Amino acid sequence: MNLFTAAETTANYAAAGAGKAKLPISKMLLLGILAGVLIAFPACVTNMATYGLDNNSVVRTVSGLLFAFGLGMVVLTGAELFTGNTLMVISVLDRKATVLGMLRNWLFVYAGNLIGSLLVAFLCASFGWLNAGSNALAAYSMKVAAGKMTMPFENAFVMGILCNVLVTVGVLLSLSGKDGVSRFLGAWAPVMFFVTCGFDHWVADMTYCMLGLFAAGNEAYVSAAQAAGVAVESLTWGTYLAGNLIPVTLGNAVGGAAVGFTFWFSYLRGRKD
Repeated sequence: MNLFTAAETTANYAAAGAGKAKLPISKMLLLGILAGVLIAFPACVTNMATYGLDNNSVVRTVSGLLFAFGLGMVVLTGAELFTGNTLMVISVLDRKATVLGMLRNWLFVYAGNLIGSLLVAFLCASFGWLNAGSNALAAYSMKVAAGKMTMPFENAFVMGILCNVLVTVGVLLSLSGKDGVSRFLGAWAPVMFFVTCGFDHWVADMTYCMLGLFAAGNEAYVSAAQAAGVAVESLTWGTYLAGNLIPVTLGNAVGGAAVGFTFWFSYLRGRKD
């Protein structure tokens, strides 16, 4: 067969997670930055592809089809993504990695993802990329950011859980493939689902929100957004932290850990090596 079974995939991830826990900090950071960049680019692509569309269902479908290529790039390049690495729970439960090693990986990979995403958003917002459509792209990006930053805490938290259930299943589906096409499609489909559904991924959301926050510092962009009815006053760092970054991160962690526990319990618990 050209695929690993679910049990084989789970065992393979347990071993891979053990390796992730032992990576040098410099490598965690650099590969984390790479993953942040590779997820930020699809976020930019979806804004560019949809800023002229009015139908919300079409916007979500187009965004899902395009954004989903991001996780495939992360998996096939070996980049380190915090949301996918929540599966390291498998390695800890299988006693191949320690809790401290897992948390160490999460901390530095999270920091790297943040830097990579922030870098792409800053460059796009600062060097004219948002000028498209006579600043219509800037207004749309600010609208997307405002929507993501003003969700009730509990909504953002649950949307984060649902998102990372799909992301981590995508990681495992990708690892079940034995060739590049199988691996890429395994990662692509679940991510397409979560984006189309409108669930929230903290790295992607960071790019969307940072584009809005950086755009809010440009008077021409603000004028375009106000003319489009965007609640520009909601675009603050405090609103972003409380309304998106914290609840979505927590939700992503819970969703990924739940998938990791489910696969470990179902396929590795009590096995004989």
